[in-house]
Amino acid sequence: MGRVLVWLITAISFLALSHQPAASEPKHAIAMQGEPALPPDYTHFNYVNPDAPKGGSITYCVVGSFDNLNPFILKSLRTTARGMMDQNYGNLVFEPLMQRNYDEPFSLYGLLADTADMDPERKSIEFHLNPKAKWSDGQPVTPEDVLFTYDVYTDKGRPPYSARMSLIAKLEKTGDHSVRFTFNDKANRETPLIIALTPILPKHAFDKETFDKTTLKPLIGSGPYTVAQVQPGQRIVFKRNPDYWGKDVPAKRGFDNYDQITIEYFLNANAKLEAFKKGLCAIDDDSDPVKRERDLDFPAFHKGDVVAETFDTGIPPVVTGFLFNMRLQKFANPVVRRALGMLYDFEWANKNLFGGKYARAMSYWQNSELSALGHPADDREKALLAPYPGRVPADVMDGTYRPPVTDGSGQDRKVLKAAFELLKSVGYHVQDGTMLDPDGKPFGFEILVASQDEERLAGIYQRSLEKIGIDVTIRSLDGDQIQSRKQRFDFEALIGSSGFNNSLSPGIEQLGRWGSEAAKAEGSFNLAGVADPAVDAAIDAMLRARSKEDYVAAVRVLDRLLISGNYMVPTQYNTQQWIAYWNYLDHPQKTPIFGYQLPSWWRKPN
Repeated sequence: MGRVLVWLITAISFLALSHQPAASEPKHAIAMQGEPALPPDYTHFNYVNPDAPKGGSITYCVVGSFDNLNPFILKSLRTTARGMMDQNYGNLVFEPLMQRNYDEPFSLYGLLADTADMDPERKSIEFHLNPKAKWSDGQPVTPEDVLFTYDVYTDKGRPPYSARMSLIAKLEKTGDHSVRFTFNDKANRETPLIIALTPILPKHAFDKETFDKTTLKPLIGSGPYTVAQVQPGQRIVFKRNPDYWGKDVPAKRGFDNYDQITIEYFLNANAKLEAFKKGLCAIDDDSDPVKRERDLDFPAFHKGDVVAETFDTGIPPVVTGFLFNMRLQKFANPVVRRALGMLYDFEWANKNLFGGKYARAMSYWQNSELSALGHPADDREKALLAPYPGRVPADVMDGTYRPPVTDGSGQDRKVLKAAFELLKSVGYHVQDGTMLDPDGKPFGFEILVASQDEERLAGIYQRSLEKIGIDVTIRSLDGDQIQSRKQRFDFEALIGSSGFNNSLSPGIEQLGRWGSEAAKAEGSFNLAGVADPAVDAAIDAMLRARSKEDYVAAVRVLDRLLISGNYMVPTQYNTQQWIAYWNYLDHPQKTPIFGYQLPSWWRKPN
């Protein structure tokens, strides 16, 4: 009997151990789905030239102004000086724990942290800080800096940084060079990666009490550059830190090749273009194919001193269009928004403005497996939508949805009539040439624009709407004014985008673009004010998905809901990236799936 008992205890112990999750171990990289593509002994990302020559200078030019160097506070949101932490020009001053590889959907590799130990259930992650990591003043990066960063973001930071501590049950120092994040039930499977991408601040260089005040004083970071000169609102100059700690880190090889980077600010796009033609600006990246061909008619281009090039990308295009502020009663009815969405004449615009070089934007993840277009809803999707019956029309459910196609004349009566009938079905009518709402009040709205190109596009839409009696006005504002209005949600309609550049791995940023909580948070990117339990549920399912099949299903459901909600009127897109640049610049031969990466370019010697 004793032997049997011992055997039973041994067997039970073995079974218990065999059902425990596999132990985690420190890794050089982490991925949202599957495993990172590059091995531990990788030497550099495959879209850089690891031997790119260092030296020289470059000047980037932007439209707008700035009054602040701290990119993490709300007070001057979106008027912070470019380059401090910049998606286009690079994180010149501040860095995250791990660096994104832009040739993978969503994989991160060691930077300030040389390894990450993420448990299989993603309930915690421990980062080991690179012992060589230093701030630009020579002091080491420590676990205390990580703890301070989350403390000050929580109390004084702007969205989305201010909300990240709400996902963390415990943040602790676990060694001289290590910190561990333990997550609560609000977190999801992407949370560890978002933590890894969060920029880290030096505790000794910031005063928490004054952190949320704007400043033009050069800030200390761990990045490859320091702020050398600030001319408020006009210019910021960055100089390479000769003692930059990370120049030999594999994730940084081939990047940060200039000794000096200057960012010049201009009042409008025309002034910026003229500066480019004169050689002050190194690049021009106009998105209008007709306009850029016309603008390239100048001597330096004909001589070959300026080069124009296109790059293919592998990501869904950013959705741009006319976005409605649903916080206003006039846009509350989805039938009204659907009718308004029918009235953008893409065929006329593409033929007369864009030389037929654009395609119609119809999905938020167009041209990918994540898109609802061409993909009938499967059982997984139907199960996610079951609690919200009738929310998605049949053509969006079966993947056949397409917006109305006009005859390109600019006055297709069949489309105008269909939109009118839709408005009529919810109580709208026309009297003396004016569209009246169900209360008998004239129906119209104002579109904010920030450039001549946007004003021209708004004019097309305005003419279509006026044909059925909808009164649309267009107001042009400068960059600072329109950003301030966006931050306060003080607008009726504007030409905007669905958010930052889209990707093949949408994640927590979707909460900021479409989530109900973000609709109420000043400064968030949920400009449309979407507050829909079905959308929240789709994003939650996406963030908690464990298999690729569940993940794809959740993103497609989100796409179907956004299409059906008619929160914006998508316009057009071109999947190719176009850029013109002075030929003293050079770039790597390989283009990653996210498109060209300016921080990997360099200046030709001599």
